Amino acid sequence: MKNNLDKDIVISFIEAINDHNVDKIVDLMSDDHIFIDGYGDKYIGKSGMREGWHKYYKMFPDYKVEITEIAENDSIIGLFGYASATYKNIKDELNSNFWRTPASWKAIVENNKIKHWQVYCDYTRLLKIIDKNK
Repeated sequence: MKNNLDKDIVISFIEAINDHNVDKIVDLMSDDHIFIDGYGDKYIGKSGMREGWHKYYKMFPDYKVEITEIAENDSIIGLFGYASATYKNIKDELNSNFWRTPASWKAIVENNKIKHWQVYCDYTRLLKIIDKNK
């Protein structure tokens, strides 16, 4: 039963991300939350995460996570799918500021909170879009 509850918490976390509901995202984090981005940079504690998510949504106002598969192994939940967004909502006729890339996430739930959230994603296209818009 614990794994089903953990999976439900992770799905709620994804829904909060897709809804851009920063309050709910932060509420679902443990106080000692660990966030590891696609570069491997680690951030510990949920205190700075609220500001981080707000800044991210300003850069990518339509950011979305699409989950196509979930794998579970004890307390670890692996999510696979795509991340997508339009950089600063700058749209052109070719929609060249939109990116969508395969991605995966590692989640660990402890005491009904997201203790660990790690992103695995290739940011190459995204970095080109940001550089082009400087």
